[in-house]
Amino acid sequence: MSQADASQVLPDPTSPAGDSADALAATYPDVLDQVALARLYGEPLFALPQDLYIPPDALEVFLEAFEGPLDLLLYLIRKQNFNILDIPMQDVTRQYMAYVDEIRSTNLELAAEYLLMAAMLIEIKSRMLLPPKKPEGGEEAEDPRAELVRRLLEYEQMKLAAMQLKEIPQYGRDFLKATVHIEQSLQPRFPDVEIGELQAAWRDILKRAKLVQTHKITREELSVREYMSQILKQLQGQRFVEFERIFNPEKGSTVLVVTFIAMLELAKETLIEITQAEAFAPIYVRLAYTPV
Repeated sequence: MSQADASQVLPDPTSPAGDSADALAATYPDVLDQVALARLYGEPLFALPQDLYIPPDALEVFLEAFEGPLDLLLYLIRKQNFNILDIPMQDVTRQYMAYVDEIRSTNLELAAEYLLMAAMLIEIKSRMLLPPKKPEGGEEAEDPRAELVRRLLEYEQMKLAAMQLKEIPQYGRDFLKATVHIEQSLQPRFPDVEIGELQAAWRDILKRAKLVQTHKITREELSVREYMSQILKQLQGQRFVEFERIFNPEKGSTVLVVTFIAMLELAKETLIEITQAEAFAPIYVRLAYTPV
């Protein structure tokens, strides 16, 4: 708590609110000139409680955090600019063991993994002190540090790749997906239809209807002999009958055709005569025989 906050908690006795200052002085008679350390449930706290317990590791500070033995080895090599292909095992092992001894005093389970790498470093250091054993065939002896160097280089490549991936923007960490909420009406309002659009739609329907029109042909049974009899009955008792009166246009073109064929058949059988007084005169039909 700052001094300004303390001034809000403890009013000035010389201020007009002297009554409240007197009441506070009666409650805290020995701390009026001190600054409150904190507030507990809204009340000023001028001294630490006697029964306050602070764990031993509450103020522990980790200067460097490593993700494993290889990470620690790589840190020691790069920090001192050692050549990773020619590692000075003595200096690296000494510094590594110092760190392992430090963590063994606080976290034995964590130190177990580092102790395994420490044993490997000691083994490499011991092999380097012994005279190299030349393999058969005259080839040069393999460097005891070769396997360790290979593992360190692979780990460094993976660590750099992980850092590059970490720099890529990630959803939820570096950016968020934009979302837009659109309120929709419960009762949709449809636009009005113009008269011109309605007329165009109706013309389109008529145009499509013409494309699918069908014509049904029905068979009407008409007898030429029957119409021949009708013509003979119509001519009986008549001297001459005009050609047009033989036909009845109201019965349709089919009946007209059949009637005309019946007339031609009667003329062929010489039962009727089709005559004309002169050129371009009206045509008449009469019986060619005298009925009994």
